[in-house]
Amino acid sequence: MATAKDIVIKPIKSADANSFVRAHHYSGKVAQNSQLHLGVFLEGRLHGVMQFGPSLDKRKIQGLVSGTQWHEFLELNRMAFDDVLPRNSESRALSIAWRLLKKHAPQVKWVVSFADGTQCGDGTIYRAAGFVLTDIKDNNQLMRMPDGRVAHKIVFADGNHGATEDKKRYGKPAGLPEGQWLKNIGAVPIVGFQLRYIYFIDPTYRARLTVPELPYSKIEEMGARMYKGVRLSGGEGETDNAAQSNVQTEGARPISPLLQDDLPPNL
Repeated sequence: MATAKDIVIKPIKSADANSFVRAHHYSGKVAQNSQLHLGVFLEGRLHGVMQFGPSLDKRKIQGLVSGTQWHEFLELNRMAFDDVLPRNSESRALSIAWRLLKKHAPQVKWVVSFADGTQCGDGTIYRAAGFVLTDIKDNNQLMRMPDGRVAHKIVFADGNHGATEDKKRYGKPAGLPEGQWLKNIGAVPIVGFQLRYIYFIDPTYRARLTVPELPYSKIEEMGARMYKGVRLSGGEGETDNAAQSNVQTEGARPISPLLQDDLPPNL
């Protein structure tokens, strides 16, 4: 029987990664700014994808760790796995991803990602993989659109040039504040929590964190334990199988491509 040690991580084409994410990520959407696409393979078949790129609000996120340069951090934009991979594959895949980044993109010192408790889970995978919890807040950014779809509020801001899929679909007029426009068309925030996690590839950067580290127990304390939008309590478990992300973001300095031929199967 296959185990997590049998998975192979290697770069894949963006088209292949996006196709898999659309099929397996809970949102059904791709992060159009993702610049690094890692495939998770078992017995030669693709069963998972991790996509990295710049953050939605890069200036704001950069300040979470003092002294961080513009190119020294990334966001895990998307992480999607199917049900075929063995137990603990997500944590092992992340561990290998950090090794790949250290070798081929040594300028990247830390990675931020967001658990979307409004639609999926509170970040079990992140905690298992050693991420630091840095924020828990009520959602006020993910909106339920009149047609039932979900979109991030900020993608409709006039200065945001990413997320063209949602912009084209809803056709927000320029010059009108996104909050007012969303209210006018009947969009409403989704009830739930958003949790922010950071993984320090370079552990020395952890001491530079400008916001408090939160104990994982804070999630339970705040009533923020969630799975697929349902609040959990007591001994209820969570099987968060798809670590979450923010939505599409504007581009930034890209990572040099990782060429498949340059890498042994698991580094």
